[in-house]
Amino acid sequence: MNENIITYLACICFIFIFGKIFIVPLKKIFKIIFNSILGGICIFLINIIGSNWGFHIGLNIFTSVLIGLLGLPGAVCLIIVKLLIM
Repeated sequence: MNENIITYLACICFIFIFGKIFIVPLKKIFKIIFNSILGGICIFLINIIGSNWGFHIGLNIFTSVLIGLLGLPGAVCLIIVKLLIM
């Protein structure tokens, strides 16, 4: 009976330890995904505003992750690159 209690307590301790180890990377991954979705929305808004002047940035995973990671400077960087290529 005592072995079962010790085993259950050890398993609970391991679950907490592994939970602490893996929760930090999961938070970072979810933050990157959330920021990438916001980056996609930002590109969509840039395309809506830019459609009046014939300006369009491709909405793909690379551009949305770039804006998601870099934020507003990433959006400005994409706009500048697009203007240089046009």
